[in-house]
Amino acid sequence: MDLASAPRTAVAMDRPTPITVLIVDDEDDVRNLCRDVVADSGLRTRTASTTEQALEILDQYAVDIVITDLRVPLLGGFELLKRIRETYPQTAVIVLTQYGTIEGAVEATRMGAVDYLTKPFHVPELRGKLDRVVRLLDIDEENRVLREQLRTRPGFGGLIGVSAKMQRVYRLIEKVSQHNYPVLILGESGTGKELVAGSIHFCGPRRSRPFVPVDCTALVPTLIEAELFGYVKGAFTGASHNKQGLLEAAGNGTLFLDEIGDLPFDLQAKLLRALQEKEVKPVGSTDRVAISTRVIAATNRDLETSVRQGTFRQDLYFRLNVVQIKIPPLRERKSDIPLLVSAFLEKFSDHGGPTRTISEDAMARLIAFDWPGNVRELENAIERAVALGSGPILHVGDLPTNLQYGTGERMPQSDELLPLDELERRAILRALREASGDKLAAARLLGIGKTTLYRKLKQYDAQSRSQAGS
Repeated sequence: MDLASAPRTAVAMDRPTPITVLIVDDEDDVRNLCRDVVADSGLRTRTASTTEQALEILDQYAVDIVITDLRVPLLGGFELLKRIRETYPQTAVIVLTQYGTIEGAVEATRMGAVDYLTKPFHVPELRGKLDRVVRLLDIDEENRVLREQLRTRPGFGGLIGVSAKMQRVYRLIEKVSQHNYPVLILGESGTGKELVAGSIHFCGPRRSRPFVPVDCTALVPTLIEAELFGYVKGAFTGASHNKQGLLEAAGNGTLFLDEIGDLPFDLQAKLLRALQEKEVKPVGSTDRVAISTRVIAATNRDLETSVRQGTFRQDLYFRLNVVQIKIPPLRERKSDIPLLVSAFLEKFSDHGGPTRTISEDAMARLIAFDWPGNVRELENAIERAVALGSGPILHVGDLPTNLQYGTGERMPQSDELLPLDELERRAILRALREASGDKLAAARLLGIGKTTLYRKLKQYDAQSRSQAGS
């Protein structure tokens, strides 16, 4: 059958970068036929007559698909397939086998080949196999792009950041979101533990079910049991009706127990029993109620230390810690600060108005700060700066007081002798603080013109950039 009369498929005709197919066969006729079919399908071709040539090509060029005979010299098709799976796992392999040796093709698919053809084959067969493999590659590429967008876009479930440490967090979220086992989220206050829990829930199959966050530190100790497990009418004073506990009310959704390390010790055993037996006993009831809620817990405490100190049950720790996600503090991912600042500036700018921007000097101060309160503290700082700043660009003087002095810089003592230009600079910064960032009011406090104040601020920004670059 010639190529002109063969029905043509739509293999990769719309891809901006053609797929590359490597054809490995020591028979010239077979190799040339495959090359023509591949080229006619809109794919880029490379050919080799030995495994050594094939490995050289794989080492030098990006190859998406390999079509190889199982009896190709010198190492053979099985060895070539093995090396491709080990070194180039994203490359799809179609094997060619002689008629009557189907066992070899089955073994090749067990080793990782995606499909096979028996010789002699017809052109439509090869085109059909190519079409199927290319579609698989397209699906894999689409999924990869979606995963990459999910990891790198600002606002993954409210999480913002593209640093390597946050990428690892995103990958863990993707994996655990598709399962139902408990997850323990660790991180300092203000790092976004609830956002991570919400991302796990809303990226998974339970996304249409309730997501119920509970702050264990906000509940009155005497009422925590009733809140979690529910109660029946008359169980205690004020229990005038039956009430579902949160573990039951969450249904097939997710219950997020924030600051689980603060849960009273006597309730830890009851929570463990509920998780293991998947049922709860409401306060005052003799009956048990089945639950199917997924539990995600979080804490800023070192639970291993709490276990050693006897304040947290070891068996509950093991039950909750099936998968652990540790959120890095902001000081360990400072490369994400500009992205966070940009998002917060957009969030807090006047609705319908232009988004504020921030000067290089002010941004340098934000990056240099260690942020003990993490992302929450940064968000509050930007909200304050936007609220008190008077111009479209936020300067150092618009930031909270503790951020207006650089690393190693301190407030002057009353009897301290300083150069006049430094005294002037500090007086201007203090006036800006006193005026809550209002530059016109600060200029009046100093007895100078607004133009002079703006010129001085630009001068300080230039000096800071010069020092940073030296």
